[in-house]
Amino acid sequence: MDYSVIGKKIKELRKGVRLTQGELAEGICTQALISRMEKGDIYPSATALYQISKKLGVDVNYFFEIGTTPRLDYVQEVERQLRKLRVKHHYEEMIDIVKVEEKNPLFTQTDTNVQLLLWHRAIYTQEVLKDRKSALSLLHEALELTYNNKKALSEREMEILLSLGVIYFSEEKYEEALDYYKQVKNGLNASKQLHDKAIKTRLLYNIARLYTRLGRYKESNENCKEAIRWSINEENMYALGHLHYHVGYNYELLEQNDKALPYFEKAILIFELQDEHVYLDYLRKRKEELLLKIQNG
Repeated sequence: MDYSVIGKKIKELRKGVRLTQGELAEGICTQALISRMEKGDIYPSATALYQISKKLGVDVNYFFEIGTTPRLDYVQEVERQLRKLRVKHHYEEMIDIVKVEEKNPLFTQTDTNVQLLLWHRAIYTQEVLKDRKSALSLLHEALELTYNNKKALSEREMEILLSLGVIYFSEEKYEEALDYYKQVKNGLNASKQLHDKAIKTRLLYNIARLYTRLGRYKESNENCKEAIRWSINEENMYALGHLHYHVGYNYELLEQNDKALPYFEKAILIFELQDEHVYLDYLRKRKEELLLKIQNG
């Protein structure tokens, strides 16, 4: 994509309304970032572009249609950014985007777009505010916007059901959690084509965690190994490190430490390749503890 087209138009409009780079940047980003955008060095995030468009007095889609720049769907770009932040657990940045888009007519006038924001607000409410009751309320509100038991589940609806299951799991309400996971499984079985391959991985991993909590370690490992095979076949690295560690953890709980060790080592290698330092120190410590168990018989 030719970023300079967007940058030149921002600069042209900014000068047209007699704003300095600093004035345009206020409340959005730094003056230096505006300068880099205008030079075409970087491309603004969808949310930043929305805020810039408001200050410049144009509709945000104007920037996606000008010149020779290929048209981008603004809502899809916001969804992509939210997903990236969600997967990386950058919840504060995620809620900042949600707060901006909650004022954007592109999101407030369409049920599916409102649903996207409610879902991510629920995740923030659960993960950061630790308010499970409010998070559940937001998730149910989001689901009801589009849910119809006479039609196949959308991928978004599956994601929301998974989020509901995770909350019930955290409350140790395992039957309720499993019920939501079964709904997602049925949805996947009925789906002819899955755009986000990681949904199946997340489902299998969450079922595996639940089975481990119930002491059903072999069934947990069956789900993990199925998820590993699925991820490899689909060339999707999502959760591969977590899955390998969880298999090893189950073997450790079964007191099969020799079987556990290779999975711990694979998990460490995967996290190293993914540059996920948050988990590495913990896993290396767990590996040392496991080695001691093996040495001590």
